[in-house]
Amino acid sequence: MTTYHALVTGADRGLGLALCDHLLQRGWRVFAGQYMPEWPELAALAARYPTHLHLVPLDVALTPSVKKAAEIVSAATDCIDLLINNAGVISPTMYRTIREAQDYDEMHRLYDVNALGPLRVVEAFLSLTEQSTLKRLCFVSSEAGSIERCRHISWFGYCMSKAALNMAVKILFNDLRPQGYTFRLYHPGWIRSYMSGQKNTQADMEPEQAAAHALEFFIDAQPDENRLALIDYLGQTWPW
Repeated sequence: MTTYHALVTGADRGLGLALCDHLLQRGWRVFAGQYMPEWPELAALAARYPTHLHLVPLDVALTPSVKKAAEIVSAATDCIDLLINNAGVISPTMYRTIREAQDYDEMHRLYDVNALGPLRVVEAFLSLTEQSTLKRLCFVSSEAGSIERCRHISWFGYCMSKAALNMAVKILFNDLRPQGYTFRLYHPGWIRSYMSGQKNTQADMEPEQAAAHALEFFIDAQPDENRLALIDYLGQTWPW
């Protein structure tokens, strides 16, 4: 029986943690990008799956950290079949309208994590994804990245960073799809996650439910691989 290998960024809690859990239940070997070693849940999951879950220190905003993570994973396996770029951040300052002073340092931070982070990860792990027959690159985006359907009057940094992520994925698709790579660009819905620092109890879905929907698309679905689209958890296509 073939054992598949996955890398999940932002795996400490929320959707990332739930994705790891669901993959492990499917029998996958998982490398979990750990940004918050003080957060206990990922370590507890590793204790339940000591041979299949491997914790890897990873800050997607820092190129040296991403390169070091790739070295650690390369020492443990020669192949990554499924790369899930899940790590993402928001900021309390993003609610400011243009009539308020903007926090441009925070905007840069959001852009660095949400848009440039996935690009760093794909670049650093190419030598491992190249060895896979699946070559599946997954990106957790957002409805906030849709320019056509944007109704926000603030959220500058977050919306701009997700729109930039979508463009980065399109450029990667143009380059890597002819080389056998497959892509999933995904809006997971409103999740009861910790992106604001505290768990959002007002959202629609628990991370476990959101992860089940996500993996149906990331692994089980069979879309037209030669067409890149932003798909949500209901299977609907979002305009760019």
